[in-house]
Amino acid sequence: MNLRVSCNLAYELNSPSTFLFALKCLETGGQKIISESLETNPQVDVENFHIVSGMNRFSRILTHNPGALEVSYQAEVSLSHRIVDVSDIWYNTTSSLNPEGIPFLFPSRYCQSDIMRQQASELFGHIKGPYTIASAVSDWIHENIAYVSGSSGETSSALNTMNGREGVCRDFAHLGITLCRALNVPARYVTVYAHQLDPQDFHACFEVFIGGWWYIFDATRLAPLNGLVRIATGRDAADAAVCTIFGDPQLTESQVACENLDPDFVPVTRDSLVTANQAILLL
Repeated sequence: MNLRVSCNLAYELNSPSTFLFALKCLETGGQKIISESLETNPQVDVENFHIVSGMNRFSRILTHNPGALEVSYQAEVSLSHRIVDVSDIWYNTTSSLNPEGIPFLFPSRYCQSDIMRQQASELFGHIKGPYTIASAVSDWIHENIAYVSGSSGETSSALNTMNGREGVCRDFAHLGITLCRALNVPARYVTVYAHQLDPQDFHACFEVFIGGWWYIFDATRLAPLNGLVRIATGRDAADAAVCTIFGDPQLTESQVACENLDPDFVPVTRDSLVTANQAILLL
């Protein structure tokens, strides 16, 4: 299926600033960029580069003069995904885990899995199998954490979310990652454009690494899982933030869109997967 994504960010600059944007879609085995463009107004120099094992695509912009800055990105992307039966998912023990998954077992800035190990064990220690654990974690978050816009900030961590019992998509993803890692299930953070998200915005989910594949989960259940366009992945939002700013500009406008170009689109949701005893991978 094909989707068209776009974003328009406007800032008021008060002093020289440096922006690190992660707005560009990733290219993976199943996600191909048909066309894309990134523009600024006024026109400024943009340095594009990759970090995090060559996956995430960043754009660095340096500004020197006060005034307005507008950054716009748009792309048309071809997506594919895989649906598998849960009964067919095989997994490695930690002792034989594929090295790709090992960095995502460790605690990170916003995902203090070492501190939350006891809580995770009390809630989910009786559950066997990494996919079943991840699914139970996602369901528990959806049922016990309130989605409240504006309830957290850039320093909020999974521990804050667990204690406060509220957050936004970023916090839901961090808590899912933390609880999975605390139970020895490798998990990572994913930033996406999301079809049918209402209101439209950048979105965050988490993936777990099982049997050499990354399975996607969204504890918010706010968008179809087969309508997610991958922007960046990492240990947590510190690796995959949409924008990191060095300076003091003010965001004055943010518009995000993700339009499906496939008239035969059938949403894949948590409920449809559970009913069919299936799981989904974004290829």
